[in-house]
Amino acid sequence: MTYALTKRLLPFLDWPRLDGKSLIRDLVAGITVSLLAIPQSLAYAQLAGVPAYYGLYAAFIPSVVAVLFGSSPLLSTGPVAMTSLLTAASVGHITAPGTAEFVSYVTLLALLSGLFQIGLGLARAGVLLNLLSHPVLMGFINAAALIIALSQLPALTGIVVPQTDHFLVDVWHALSNPGALHGMSLAFGLLAIALLYGFRRFTPRLPGVLIMVMILTVLSYATSFAEHGGNIVGDIPTGMPSVSAPAMSWHATISLLPAAFVIAMISFMEAMSSCKVIALKTRTRWDENQELIGQGLAKVVAAFCNSMPVSGSFSRSALNLASHAQSGVSALVAAGFVLLTLLYFTPLLYHLPKPALAAMIVLAVSNLIDFSSLRHAWQAGRDDGIAAVLTFVATLAFAPNIQNGILTGIIFSLGAFIYRRMSPRIVVLGIHGDGTLRDARHHGLPMLHSKIAALRFDATLFFANVSFFEDAILKIERENPKLEYILVVASGINQIDASAVEMLRRLVIRLRECGIALAFSGAKRQFLEVVERTGLVAEIGAENIFGSDDVALKELIRRADANNR
Repeated sequence: MTYALTKRLLPFLDWPRLDGKSLIRDLVAGITVSLLAIPQSLAYAQLAGVPAYYGLYAAFIPSVVAVLFGSSPLLSTGPVAMTSLLTAASVGHITAPGTAEFVSYVTLLALLSGLFQIGLGLARAGVLLNLLSHPVLMGFINAAALIIALSQLPALTGIVVPQTDHFLVDVWHALSNPGALHGMSLAFGLLAIALLYGFRRFTPRLPGVLIMVMILTVLSYATSFAEHGGNIVGDIPTGMPSVSAPAMSWHATISLLPAAFVIAMISFMEAMSSCKVIALKTRTRWDENQELIGQGLAKVVAAFCNSMPVSGSFSRSALNLASHAQSGVSALVAAGFVLLTLLYFTPLLYHLPKPALAAMIVLAVSNLIDFSSLRHAWQAGRDDGIAAVLTFVATLAFAPNIQNGILTGIIFSLGAFIYRRMSPRIVVLGIHGDGTLRDARHHGLPMLHSKIAALRFDATLFFANVSFFEDAILKIERENPKLEYILVVASGINQIDASAVEMLRRLVIRLRECGIALAFSGAKRQFLEVVERTGLVAEIGAENIFGSDDVALKELIRRADANNR
Protein backbone atom coordinates (compact mmCIF):
# COMPACT_ATOMS: atom_id res chain seq x y z
CA MET A 1 0.00 0.00 0.00
CA THR A 2 1.47 3.35 -1.04
CA TYR A 3 1.94 6.15 1.46
CA ALA A 4 -0.50 8.37 -0.44
CA LEU A 5 -3.20 5.70 -0.32
CA THR A 6 -2.51 5.08 3.36
CA LYS A 7 -2.97 8.77 4.10
CA ARG A 8 -6.23 8.81 2.20
CA LEU A 9 -7.58 5.79 4.08
CA LEU A 10 -6.19 6.99 7.42
CA PRO A 11 -5.88 10.78 7.10
CA PHE A 12 -5.17 11.23 10.81
CA LEU A 13 -1.68 9.82 10.15
CA ASP A 14 -0.93 13.14 8.46
CA TRP A 15 -1.54 15.17 11.61
CA PRO A 16 1.46 17.27 12.65
CA ARG A 17 3.77 15.91 15.32
CA LEU A 18 3.04 17.49 18.69
CA ASP A 19 5.53 18.78 21.23
CA GLY A 20 4.71 19.58 24.82
CA LYS A 21 3.50 23.11 24.04
CA SER A 22 1.23 21.97 21.19
CA LEU A 23 -0.18 19.16 23.31
CA ILE A 24 -1.11 21.61 26.07
CA ARG A 25 -2.83 23.85 23.52
CA ASP A 26 -4.85 20.90 22.21
CA LEU A 27 -5.76 19.92 25.76
CA VAL A 28 -6.98 23.42 26.63
CA ALA A 29 -8.86 23.75 23.31
CA GLY A 30 -10.53 20.37 23.79
CA ILE A 31 -11.70 21.22 27.30
CA THR A 32 -12.96 24.62 26.13
CA VAL A 33 -14.93 23.13 23.23
CA SER A 34 -16.43 20.43 25.46
CA LEU A 35 -17.79 23.09 27.83
CA LEU A 36 -19.81 24.41 24.89
CA ALA A 37 -20.51 21.09 23.21
CA ILE A 38 -22.15 19.38 26.19
CA PRO A 39 -24.99 21.87 26.79
CA GLN A 40 -25.37 22.49 23.06
CA SER A 41 -25.76 18.77 22.45
CA LEU A 42 -28.60 18.58 24.95
CA ALA A 43 -30.30 21.56 23.31
CA TYR A 44 -29.98 20.25 19.76
CA ALA A 45 -31.31 16.86 20.79
CA GLN A 46 -34.39 18.72 22.04
CA LEU A 47 -34.61 20.49 18.68
CA ALA A 48 -34.37 17.17 16.84
CA GLY A 49 -37.20 15.76 18.96
CA VAL A 50 -35.16 12.98 20.59
CA PRO A 51 -34.14 12.38 24.24
CA ALA A 52 -31.42 14.70 25.54
CA TYR A 53 -28.83 11.96 25.91
CA TYR A 54 -28.96 11.35 22.15
CA GLY A 55 -27.17 14.68 21.82
CA LEU A 56 -24.39 13.56 24.18
CA TYR A 57 -24.03 10.30 22.27
CA ALA A 58 -23.75 12.31 19.04
CA ALA A 59 -21.01 14.47 20.56
CA PHE A 60 -18.96 11.43 21.58
CA ILE A 61 -18.08 8.62 19.14
CA PRO A 62 -19.26 10.36 15.91
CA SER A 63 -17.02 13.34 16.68
CA VAL A 64 -14.03 11.01 17.05
CA VAL A 65 -14.74 9.21 13.78
CA ALA A 66 -15.21 12.51 11.91
CA VAL A 67 -11.88 13.94 13.03
CA LEU A 68 -9.99 10.70 12.36
CA PHE A 69 -11.30 10.20 8.83
CA GLY A 70 -12.05 13.76 7.71
CA SER A 71 -9.57 16.12 6.10
CA SER A 72 -9.84 19.05 8.52
CA PRO A 73 -8.49 18.09 11.98
CA LEU A 74 -9.74 21.26 13.65
CA LEU A 75 -13.36 20.76 12.54
CA SER A 76 -15.62 20.05 15.52
CA THR A 77 -18.38 17.57 14.62
CA GLY A 78 -21.53 16.78 16.54
CA PRO A 79 -25.14 17.96 16.85
CA VAL A 80 -25.89 21.27 15.08
CA ALA A 81 -29.03 23.38 14.82
CA MET A 82 -29.77 23.15 11.10
CA THR A 83 -29.29 19.39 10.83
CA SER A 84 -31.31 18.85 14.01
CA LEU A 85 -34.22 20.88 12.64
CA LEU A 86 -34.09 19.02 9.33
CA THR A 87 -34.09 15.75 11.26
CA ALA A 88 -37.19 16.66 13.27
CA ALA A 89 -39.01 17.93 10.17
CA SER A 90 -38.11 14.94 8.02
CA VAL A 91 -39.04 12.23 10.51
CA GLY A 92 -42.06 14.11 11.84
CA HIS A 93 -43.49 13.96 8.33
CA ILE A 94 -43.91 10.19 8.50
CA THR A 95 -44.49 9.47 12.20
CA ALA A 96 -45.57 11.31 15.35
CA PRO A 97 -42.83 13.04 17.38
CA GLY A 98 -42.11 11.64 20.83
CA THR A 99 -42.83 8.04 19.90
CA ALA A 100 -40.39 5.12 19.90
CA GLU A 101 -40.88 4.86 16.13
CA PHE A 102 -39.85 8.51 15.71
CA VAL A 103 -36.60 7.94 17.59
CA SER A 104 -35.94 4.78 15.58
CA TYR A 105 -36.41 6.64 12.29
CA VAL A 106 -34.02 9.37 13.44
CA THR A 107 -31.22 6.81 13.67
CA LEU A 108 -32.25 5.42 10.27
CA LEU A 109 -32.06 8.93 8.83
CA ALA A 110 -28.53 9.28 10.22
CA LEU A 111 -27.56 6.06 8.44
CA LEU A 112 -29.09 7.05 5.08
CA SER A 113 -27.65 10.57 5.03
CA GLY A 114 -24.26 9.18 6.02
CA LEU A 115 -24.33 6.64 3.19
CA PHE A 116 -25.16 9.42 0.73
CA GLN A 117 -22.12 11.39 1.88
CA ILE A 118 -19.80 8.39 1.80
CA GLY A 119 -21.00 7.54 -1.71
CA LEU A 120 -20.43 11.10 -2.92
CA GLY A 121 -16.97 11.14 -1.35
CA LEU A 122 -15.88 7.79 -2.81
CA ALA A 123 -17.16 8.85 -6.24
CA ARG A 124 -15.15 12.09 -5.92
CA ALA A 125 -18.45 13.87 -6.53
CA GLY A 126 -18.04 16.73 -4.09
CA VAL A 127 -18.46 19.05 -7.06
CA LEU A 128 -22.18 18.17 -7.06
CA LEU A 129 -22.53 20.39 -4.00
CA ASN A 130 -22.26 23.30 -6.41
CA LEU A 131 -25.87 22.52 -7.36
CA LEU A 132 -26.72 24.35 -4.15
CA SER A 133 -26.14 27.96 -5.11
CA HIS A 134 -25.27 30.64 -2.54
CA PRO A 135 -28.57 32.57 -2.96
CA VAL A 136 -30.57 29.37 -2.44
CA LEU A 137 -28.48 28.46 0.60
CA MET A 138 -28.86 31.93 2.10
CA GLY A 139 -32.62 31.94 1.53
CA PHE A 140 -32.89 28.55 3.20
CA ILE A 141 -30.63 29.40 6.15
CA ASN A 142 -32.51 32.63 6.92
CA ALA A 143 -35.89 30.90 6.82
CA ALA A 144 -34.65 27.87 8.75
CA ALA A 145 -33.12 30.09 11.44
CA LEU A 146 -36.48 31.84 11.88
CA ILE A 147 -38.25 28.48 12.05
CA ILE A 148 -35.75 27.17 14.62
CA ALA A 149 -36.23 30.25 16.80
CA LEU A 150 -40.04 30.16 16.51
CA SER A 151 -40.11 26.40 17.15
CA GLN A 152 -38.73 27.09 20.63
CA LEU A 153 -41.72 29.24 21.66
CA PRO A 154 -43.54 26.32 23.35
CA ALA A 155 -40.44 25.42 25.38
CA LEU A 156 -39.77 29.07 26.26
CA THR A 157 -43.35 29.88 27.25
CA GLY A 158 -44.66 26.53 28.46
CA ILE A 159 -47.56 26.75 26.00
CA VAL A 160 -48.55 23.32 24.72
CA VAL A 161 -49.15 23.53 20.96
CA PRO A 162 -50.37 20.56 18.89
CA GLN A 163 -47.99 19.98 15.97
CA THR A 164 -49.63 19.93 12.55
CA ASP A 165 -48.46 20.05 8.95
CA HIS A 166 -48.60 23.86 9.02
CA PHE A 167 -45.85 25.27 11.21
CA LEU A 168 -46.84 28.93 10.85
CA VAL A 169 -50.39 28.07 11.93
CA ASP A 170 -48.98 26.33 15.02
CA VAL A 171 -46.93 29.42 15.83
CA TRP A 172 -50.00 31.62 15.48
CA HIS A 173 -51.92 29.37 17.88
CA ALA A 174 -49.10 29.73 20.42
CA LEU A 175 -49.00 33.52 20.08
CA SER A 176 -52.78 33.89 20.20
CA ASN A 177 -53.17 31.82 23.34
CA PRO A 178 -51.47 33.89 26.08
CA GLY A 179 -53.71 32.37 28.73
CA ALA A 180 -51.86 29.07 28.43
CA LEU A 181 -48.52 30.71 29.16
CA HIS A 182 -46.51 29.19 32.02
CA GLY A 183 -45.03 32.07 33.97
CA MET A 184 -42.06 30.25 35.49
CA SER A 185 -41.05 28.77 32.13
CA LEU A 186 -41.09 32.21 30.53
CA ALA A 187 -39.11 33.66 33.43
CA PHE A 188 -36.47 30.92 33.17
CA GLY A 189 -36.28 31.35 29.39
CA LEU A 190 -35.91 35.13 29.55
CA LEU A 191 -33.29 34.85 32.30
CA ALA A 192 -31.35 32.35 30.21
CA ILE A 193 -31.43 34.66 27.17
CA ALA A 194 -30.31 37.61 29.30
CA LEU A 195 -27.42 35.63 30.79
CA LEU A 196 -26.28 34.27 27.44
CA TYR A 197 -26.42 37.70 25.82
CA GLY A 198 -24.64 39.27 28.78
CA PHE A 199 -21.81 36.77 28.74
CA ARG A 200 -21.45 37.08 24.97
CA ARG A 201 -21.49 40.88 25.11
CA PHE A 202 -19.39 41.64 28.17
CA THR A 203 -17.31 38.55 29.05
CA PRO A 204 -16.91 36.53 25.84
CA ARG A 205 -13.87 34.69 27.19
CA LEU A 206 -15.91 32.97 29.90
CA PRO A 207 -17.85 29.74 29.15
CA GLY A 208 -21.16 31.60 29.27
CA VAL A 209 -23.29 28.66 28.13
CA LEU A 210 -21.95 26.39 30.85
CA ILE A 211 -22.31 29.05 33.56
CA MET A 212 -25.89 29.76 32.46
CA VAL A 213 -26.69 26.04 32.60
CA MET A 214 -25.24 25.76 36.11
CA ILE A 215 -27.12 28.83 37.40
CA LEU A 216 -30.49 27.79 35.97
CA THR A 217 -30.08 24.17 37.06
CA VAL A 218 -29.47 25.32 40.65
CA LEU A 219 -32.44 27.71 40.43
CA SER A 220 -34.62 24.95 39.00
CA TYR A 221 -33.75 22.70 41.93
CA ALA A 222 -34.13 25.46 44.49
CA THR A 223 -37.53 26.62 43.24
CA SER A 224 -38.92 23.12 42.52
CA PHE A 225 -39.44 24.20 38.91
CA ALA A 226 -40.63 20.74 37.85
CA GLU A 227 -43.19 20.55 40.65
CA HIS A 228 -44.68 23.84 39.46
CA GLY A 229 -45.29 22.45 35.98
CA GLY A 230 -41.97 23.30 34.39
CA ASN A 231 -40.23 20.98 31.95
CA ILE A 232 -36.81 19.69 32.89
CA VAL A 233 -34.31 17.36 31.20
CA GLY A 234 -34.94 14.60 33.73
CA ASP A 235 -33.15 11.27 33.83
CA ILE A 236 -30.20 10.79 31.50
CA PRO A 237 -28.85 7.23 31.34
CA THR A 238 -25.35 6.92 32.78
CA GLY A 239 -22.72 5.10 30.77
CA MET A 240 -21.58 4.46 27.23
CA PRO A 241 -24.09 4.35 24.36
CA SER A 242 -25.11 0.85 23.35
CA VAL A 243 -24.13 -0.32 19.88
CA SER A 244 -26.85 -1.79 17.66
CA ALA A 245 -27.99 -1.67 14.07
CA PRO A 246 -30.76 0.85 13.36
CA ALA A 247 -34.16 -0.70 12.79
CA MET A 248 -34.73 -0.98 9.06
CA SER A 249 -38.10 -0.41 7.41
CA TRP A 250 -38.55 -0.45 3.65
CA HIS A 251 -41.43 2.04 3.80
CA ALA A 252 -39.53 4.40 6.11
CA THR A 253 -36.34 4.09 4.04
CA ILE A 254 -38.11 5.07 0.81
CA SER A 255 -39.92 7.91 2.57
CA LEU A 256 -36.72 9.26 4.12
CA LEU A 257 -34.44 9.05 1.06
CA PRO A 258 -35.20 12.57 -0.28
CA ALA A 259 -34.77 14.07 3.18
CA ALA A 260 -31.57 12.08 3.71
CA PHE A 261 -30.12 13.54 0.50
CA VAL A 262 -31.06 17.07 1.56
CA ILE A 263 -29.50 16.55 5.00
CA ALA A 264 -26.37 15.14 3.37
CA MET A 265 -26.13 18.27 1.23
CA ILE A 266 -27.03 20.88 3.85
CA SER A 267 -25.02 19.37 6.68
CA PHE A 268 -21.95 19.16 4.47
CA MET A 269 -22.39 22.78 3.40
CA GLU A 270 -22.24 23.64 7.12
CA ALA A 271 -19.10 21.56 7.54
CA MET A 272 -17.58 22.93 4.36
CA SER A 273 -17.98 26.56 5.47
CA SER A 274 -16.03 25.78 8.64
CA CYS A 275 -13.38 23.83 6.72
CA LYS A 276 -12.79 26.78 4.40
CA VAL A 277 -12.34 29.18 7.32
CA ILE A 278 -9.97 26.78 9.07
CA ALA A 279 -7.93 26.21 5.91
CA LEU A 280 -7.67 29.96 5.31
CA LYS A 281 -6.60 30.84 8.84
CA THR A 282 -4.19 27.94 9.31
CA ARG A 283 -2.88 28.03 5.73
CA THR A 284 -3.54 24.33 5.28
CA ARG A 285 -5.39 22.41 2.61
CA TRP A 286 -8.50 20.32 2.92
CA ASP A 287 -10.14 17.77 0.62
CA GLU A 288 -13.90 18.07 0.14
CA ASN A 289 -14.23 14.44 -0.95
CA GLN A 290 -12.29 13.13 2.04
CA GLU A 291 -14.35 15.35 4.33
CA LEU A 292 -17.52 13.92 2.78
CA ILE A 293 -16.28 10.46 3.71
CA GLY A 294 -15.40 11.54 7.25
CA GLN A 295 -18.73 13.27 7.82
CA GLY A 296 -20.58 10.33 6.27
CA LEU A 297 -18.80 7.82 8.50
CA ALA A 298 -19.66 9.96 11.53
CA LYS A 299 -23.35 9.81 10.63
CA VAL A 300 -23.25 6.06 10.05
CA VAL A 301 -21.52 5.53 13.41
CA ALA A 302 -24.14 7.80 15.02
CA ALA A 303 -26.84 5.52 13.64
CA PHE A 304 -25.19 2.46 15.21
CA CYS A 305 -24.74 4.30 18.53
CA ASN A 306 -28.44 5.13 18.94
CA SER A 307 -27.91 8.75 18.05
CA MET A 308 -28.87 11.43 15.53
CA PRO A 309 -27.40 12.95 12.34
CA VAL A 310 -24.34 15.10 13.03
CA SER A 311 -22.41 17.75 11.14
CA GLY A 312 -19.50 20.14 11.46
CA SER A 313 -20.31 22.91 13.92
CA PHE A 314 -19.29 26.42 12.88
CA SER A 315 -19.44 27.84 16.42
CA ARG A 316 -17.51 25.02 18.08
CA SER A 317 -14.96 24.88 15.24
CA ALA A 318 -14.43 28.63 15.56
CA LEU A 319 -13.92 28.21 19.30
CA ASN A 320 -11.47 25.37 18.66
CA LEU A 321 -9.54 27.62 16.28
CA ALA A 322 -9.63 30.58 18.66
CA SER A 323 -8.32 28.32 21.44
CA HIS A 324 -5.19 27.67 19.33
CA ALA A 325 -5.80 23.97 18.74
CA GLN A 326 -2.95 22.39 16.80
CA SER A 327 -4.39 19.05 15.66
CA GLY A 328 -7.30 16.66 15.91
CA VAL A 329 -6.15 15.75 19.42
CA SER A 330 -8.30 18.66 20.66
CA ALA A 331 -11.40 16.89 19.28
CA LEU A 332 -10.36 13.67 21.03
CA VAL A 333 -9.98 15.58 24.30
CA ALA A 334 -13.43 17.16 23.87
CA ALA A 335 -14.92 13.72 23.19
CA GLY A 336 -13.17 12.43 26.31
CA PHE A 337 -14.87 15.07 28.46
CA VAL A 338 -18.23 14.18 26.91
CA LEU A 339 -17.52 10.58 27.92
CA LEU A 340 -16.73 11.67 31.48
CA THR A 341 -20.06 13.49 31.55
CA LEU A 342 -21.88 10.37 30.37
CA LEU A 343 -20.13 8.20 32.96
CA TYR A 344 -20.28 10.42 36.03
CA PHE A 345 -22.09 13.75 35.65
CA THR A 346 -25.47 13.08 34.02
CA PRO A 347 -27.30 13.12 37.40
CA LEU A 348 -26.25 16.78 37.74
CA LEU A 349 -28.28 17.59 34.62
CA TYR A 350 -31.55 16.20 35.98
CA HIS A 351 -32.99 19.59 36.99
CA LEU A 352 -31.76 21.48 33.91
CA PRO A 353 -34.84 23.43 32.71
CA LYS A 354 -35.79 22.99 29.08
CA PRO A 355 -36.48 26.73 28.66
CA ALA A 356 -32.72 27.19 29.18
CA LEU A 357 -32.03 24.81 26.29
CA ALA A 358 -34.57 26.66 24.15
CA ALA A 359 -32.86 29.97 24.95
CA MET A 360 -29.53 28.47 23.97
CA ILE A 361 -30.96 27.44 20.60
CA VAL A 362 -32.53 30.85 19.96
CA LEU A 363 -29.29 32.70 20.69
CA ALA A 364 -27.25 30.23 18.63
CA VAL A 365 -29.37 30.59 15.49
CA SER A 366 -29.74 34.37 15.79
CA ASN A 367 -26.28 34.64 14.24
CA LEU A 368 -27.56 32.79 11.15
CA ILE A 369 -30.16 35.41 10.28
CA ASP A 370 -28.75 37.74 7.65
CA PHE A 371 -31.37 39.39 5.48
CA SER A 372 -28.71 41.51 3.78
CA SER A 373 -27.67 38.36 1.91
CA LEU A 374 -31.07 38.35 0.18
CA ARG A 375 -30.59 41.98 -0.83
CA HIS A 376 -27.12 41.22 -2.17
CA ALA A 377 -28.58 38.38 -4.24
CA TRP A 378 -31.00 40.84 -5.87
CA GLN A 379 -28.16 43.24 -6.53
CA ALA A 380 -26.17 40.50 -8.25
CA GLY A 381 -28.98 39.54 -10.61
CA ARG A 382 -32.71 39.04 -10.95
CA ASP A 383 -32.49 35.24 -11.12
CA ASP A 384 -30.32 35.10 -8.00
CA GLY A 385 -32.71 37.40 -6.16
CA ILE A 386 -35.74 35.35 -7.13
CA ALA A 387 -33.97 32.14 -6.12
CA ALA A 388 -33.10 33.53 -2.69
CA VAL A 389 -36.56 34.97 -1.96
CA LEU A 390 -38.39 31.96 -3.42
CA THR A 391 -36.36 29.59 -1.25
CA PHE A 392 -36.97 31.75 1.82
CA VAL A 393 -40.74 31.94 1.26
CA ALA A 394 -41.07 28.27 0.25
CA THR A 395 -39.13 27.10 3.29
CA LEU A 396 -41.46 29.05 5.59
CA ALA A 397 -44.54 27.94 3.68
CA PHE A 398 -43.62 24.25 3.66
CA ALA A 399 -42.50 24.18 7.30
CA PRO A 400 -42.19 21.84 9.10
CA ASN A 401 -41.22 20.04 5.87
CA ILE A 402 -38.45 22.55 5.23
CA GLN A 403 -36.54 20.22 2.91
CA ASN A 404 -39.21 21.02 0.32
CA GLY A 405 -38.19 24.67 0.52
CA ILE A 406 -34.60 24.06 -0.45
CA LEU A 407 -35.63 21.60 -3.15
CA THR A 408 -37.84 24.36 -4.57
CA GLY A 409 -34.86 26.69 -4.66
CA ILE A 410 -32.60 24.10 -6.29
CA ILE A 411 -35.19 23.28 -8.96
CA PHE A 412 -35.70 26.98 -9.73
CA SER A 413 -31.94 27.62 -9.93
CA LEU A 414 -31.40 24.69 -12.27
CA GLY A 415 -34.38 25.76 -14.38
CA ALA A 416 -33.08 29.33 -14.59
CA PHE A 417 -29.63 28.02 -15.51
CA ILE A 418 -31.03 25.84 -18.30
CA TYR A 419 -33.18 28.72 -19.57
CA ARG A 420 -30.15 31.03 -19.68
CA ARG A 421 -28.20 28.39 -21.57
CA MET A 422 -31.09 27.98 -24.03
CA SER A 423 -31.43 31.74 -24.62
CA PRO A 424 -27.95 33.20 -24.21
CA ARG A 425 -26.94 36.77 -24.90
CA ILE A 426 -26.45 37.65 -28.55
CA VAL A 427 -25.09 41.13 -29.23
CA VAL A 428 -25.28 42.93 -32.59
CA LEU A 429 -22.01 44.82 -32.98
CA GLY A 430 -20.89 48.14 -34.41
CA ILE A 431 -17.54 49.91 -34.63
CA HIS A 432 -16.89 52.14 -31.64
CA GLY A 433 -14.94 55.38 -31.86
CA ASP A 434 -11.86 53.59 -30.48
CA GLY A 435 -11.97 51.14 -33.38
CA THR A 436 -13.22 48.15 -31.37
CA LEU A 437 -16.42 46.18 -31.82
CA ARG A 438 -19.04 47.14 -29.22
CA ASP A 439 -22.71 46.52 -28.49
CA ALA A 440 -24.45 48.56 -31.18
CA ARG A 441 -27.70 49.05 -29.29
CA HIS A 442 -26.05 50.01 -26.00
CA HIS A 443 -23.68 52.52 -27.58
CA GLY A 444 -26.04 53.70 -30.34
CA LEU A 445 -23.70 52.56 -33.13
CA PRO A 446 -24.59 52.10 -36.80
CA MET A 447 -23.94 48.93 -38.78
CA LEU A 448 -20.37 48.02 -39.58
CA HIS A 449 -20.94 48.49 -43.30
CA SER A 450 -23.90 48.51 -45.64
CA LYS A 451 -22.93 44.97 -46.71
CA ILE A 452 -21.47 43.67 -43.41
CA ALA A 453 -23.17 42.82 -40.11
CA ALA A 454 -21.51 41.40 -37.00
CA LEU A 455 -22.71 39.78 -33.83
CA ARG A 456 -21.21 38.14 -30.77
CA PHE A 457 -22.52 34.91 -29.21
CA ASP A 458 -21.68 34.65 -25.49
CA ALA A 459 -22.24 30.98 -24.70
CA THR A 460 -21.45 27.41 -25.55
CA LEU A 461 -23.22 26.50 -28.80
CA PHE A 462 -25.08 23.23 -28.21
CA PHE A 463 -28.31 21.43 -28.98
CA ALA A 464 -30.44 23.46 -26.55
CA ASN A 465 -29.66 26.87 -28.07
CA VAL A 466 -28.78 26.22 -31.73
CA SER A 467 -32.21 27.36 -32.89
CA PHE A 468 -31.78 30.60 -30.94
CA PHE A 469 -28.45 31.24 -32.69
CA GLU A 470 -29.91 30.39 -36.10
CA ASP A 471 -32.92 32.68 -35.57
CA ALA A 472 -30.64 35.59 -34.64
CA ILE A 473 -28.58 35.16 -37.82
CA LEU A 474 -31.65 34.86 -40.04
CA LYS A 475 -33.23 37.91 -38.39
CA ILE A 476 -30.19 39.99 -39.36
CA GLU A 477 -30.36 38.57 -42.88
CA ARG A 478 -34.06 39.51 -43.26
CA GLU A 479 -33.63 43.03 -41.90
CA ASN A 480 -30.63 43.87 -44.13
CA PRO A 481 -31.35 42.85 -47.75
CA LYS A 482 -28.02 44.26 -49.05
CA LEU A 483 -25.88 42.06 -46.80
CA GLU A 484 -22.98 40.10 -48.29
CA TYR A 485 -21.18 39.10 -45.08
CA ILE A 486 -22.25 38.19 -41.54
CA LEU A 487 -19.36 38.07 -39.09
CA VAL A 488 -19.73 35.98 -35.93
CA VAL A 489 -17.32 37.06 -33.18
CA ALA A 490 -16.77 33.59 -31.73
CA SER A 491 -14.50 34.41 -28.80
CA GLY A 492 -17.33 33.66 -26.36
CA ILE A 493 -18.07 30.20 -27.78
CA ASN A 494 -16.22 27.66 -25.62
CA GLN A 495 -17.63 24.46 -27.14
CA ILE A 496 -19.88 23.28 -29.96
CA ASP A 497 -21.61 19.91 -30.27
CA ALA A 498 -22.90 17.81 -33.18
CA SER A 499 -26.24 19.64 -33.27
CA ALA A 500 -24.41 22.95 -33.59
CA VAL A 501 -22.25 21.61 -36.43
CA GLU A 502 -25.29 20.47 -38.41
CA MET A 503 -27.07 23.78 -37.80
CA LEU A 504 -24.03 25.73 -39.01
CA ARG A 505 -23.75 23.52 -42.09
CA ARG A 506 -27.40 24.17 -43.04
CA LEU A 507 -27.08 27.86 -42.23
CA VAL A 508 -23.95 28.33 -44.37
CA ILE A 509 -25.67 26.68 -47.33
CA ARG A 510 -28.84 28.74 -46.93
CA LEU A 511 -26.96 32.03 -46.61
CA ARG A 512 -24.75 31.19 -49.60
CA GLU A 513 -27.87 30.68 -51.71
CA CYS A 514 -28.84 34.25 -50.72
CA GLY A 515 -25.41 35.54 -51.66
CA ILE A 516 -24.21 35.93 -48.07
CA ALA A 517 -21.01 34.47 -46.59
CA LEU A 518 -20.85 33.51 -42.90
CA ALA A 519 -17.50 34.36 -41.30
CA PHE A 520 -15.98 33.74 -37.86
CA SER A 521 -13.32 35.62 -35.91
CA GLY A 522 -11.43 35.00 -32.67
CA ALA A 523 -12.60 31.38 -32.40
CA LYS A 524 -11.02 29.28 -29.65
CA ARG A 525 -8.98 26.18 -30.28
CA GLN A 526 -11.72 23.78 -29.13
CA PHE A 527 -14.15 25.41 -31.58
CA LEU A 528 -11.70 25.19 -34.48
CA GLU A 529 -10.82 21.56 -33.74
CA VAL A 530 -14.46 20.49 -34.05
CA VAL A 531 -14.91 22.53 -37.22
CA GLU A 532 -11.87 20.84 -38.77
CA ARG A 533 -12.71 17.29 -37.60
CA THR A 534 -16.26 17.46 -38.98
CA GLY A 535 -15.27 18.98 -42.32
CA LEU A 536 -17.32 22.08 -41.59
CA VAL A 537 -14.31 24.23 -42.43
CA ALA A 538 -14.76 23.30 -46.08
CA GLU A 539 -18.40 24.45 -45.98
CA ILE A 540 -17.56 27.76 -44.30
CA GLY A 541 -14.38 28.27 -46.28
CA ALA A 542 -10.98 28.61 -44.64
CA GLU A 543 -10.79 32.16 -46.03
CA ASN A 544 -13.81 33.10 -43.86
CA ILE A 545 -12.24 32.05 -40.57
CA PHE A 546 -10.07 34.77 -39.02
CA GLY A 547 -7.77 34.77 -36.04
CA SER A 548 -8.83 38.19 -34.77
CA ASP A 549 -11.63 40.71 -35.07
CA ASP A 550 -9.34 43.38 -36.56
CA VAL A 551 -8.11 41.11 -39.34
CA ALA A 552 -11.68 40.00 -40.08
CA LEU A 553 -12.98 43.56 -40.27
CA LYS A 554 -10.24 44.80 -42.57
CA GLU A 555 -10.56 41.85 -44.94
CA LEU A 556 -14.36 41.82 -45.11
CA ILE A 557 -14.50 45.59 -45.68
CA ARG A 558 -11.89 45.22 -48.42
CA ARG A 559 -13.96 42.49 -50.09
CA ALA A 560 -17.22 44.44 -49.78
CA ASP A 561 -15.64 47.58 -51.26
CA ALA A 562 -14.02 45.55 -54.05
CA ASN A 563 -17.42 44.11 -55.01
CA ASN A 564 -18.75 47.65 -55.46
CA ARG A 565 -16.18 48.48 -58.12
